[in-house]
Amino acid sequence: MRQEILEIPDAAARLLDAGDGVIAAAGRQLRALSPPVVTTVARGSSDHAASFLKYATELTAGVPVASVGPSIASIYGAKLKVGGTACLTISQSGKSPDIVAMAQAARAGGALTIAITNTAGSPLAEASDHAIDILAGEEKSVAATKSFVNSAVAGLLLLAHWTGDDALHAALRNLPQHLRNAVDCDWMGIAKALTGENSLFFLGRGPSAAIANEAALKFKETCSMHAEAYSAAEVMHGPLALVGPGFPVVALAARDASERSMAEAADLLTGKGASTFITSALAEKAAKLPFAATGHPLTDPLPLIVSFYGFVEAFARQRGLNPDQPPNLRKVTETI
Repeated sequence: MRQEILEIPDAAARLLDAGDGVIAAAGRQLRALSPPVVTTVARGSSDHAASFLKYATELTAGVPVASVGPSIASIYGAKLKVGGTACLTISQSGKSPDIVAMAQAARAGGALTIAITNTAGSPLAEASDHAIDILAGEEKSVAATKSFVNSAVAGLLLLAHWTGDDALHAALRNLPQHLRNAVDCDWMGIAKALTGENSLFFLGRGPSAAIANEAALKFKETCSMHAEAYSAAEVMHGPLALVGPGFPVVALAARDASERSMAEAADLLTGKGASTFITSALAEKAAKLPFAATGHPLTDPLPLIVSFYGFVEAFARQRGLNPDQPPNLRKVTETI
């Protein structure tokens, strides 16, 4: 897992260089189609990448994005009215039968289907109009790291081509260096706050909400410790009842319109006794984590997950666990 985290910047650079032509073609067809809605189909880390791209698409293209459960096609055999829309599927292996079935159903229903996968020639790629190989290279660790980041980068590059967003395109070109800087950010200061605890919260808003979900999943996978992700707004409702003295909270704030509200939420939780950490200089009470800012609100959340991956891999080993081989899990899960 550590080696694959270190490969993330180069994997992203490889995708941006070698994958741009295929992604540009898919972007041109999206622009010609001008879909009124986009659906996404994914599970696990891939679904977190889809959620990240949902926010990015709605913020940039102004097109609503809805997640469709794969079982709609594979288990229930329902036929959705998707003519004239676009369907984005994301799967590292491209082999899960339920994801493939949904892509086939969407294509048969008249949707433009685009697959983002780390396996060229996979069943999912063959079931789609456009197949984007994220070029992350073989990923041996059970916990997805470089494939998650490259899935998100591929989606952002697709969005840049679709909308003709030159600023986003330029930000993506500069992203690999920011990812290298993120690898060097040390978040081990969180470890002390986790002593004697059995749960923690990850917070985000907008695109960083998807990053919080990814962080919570990886924490559970590698550290055998409970974690939940919430919007920094939603945590102020029911989940706030769980926050007591010393309760650990990690707020993953990006440099976007939500940053100030994230800082205010982190300070409020700190005032209630929580051990709160945040990736923002705007907080006054919460502990500040180092971060690699990218200068663009849509690329800014991605270095945060890279810094977190480095932390969670090291923290798992500190707990005497092997993050490369979490119990009860395997690399490829093929669900129906």
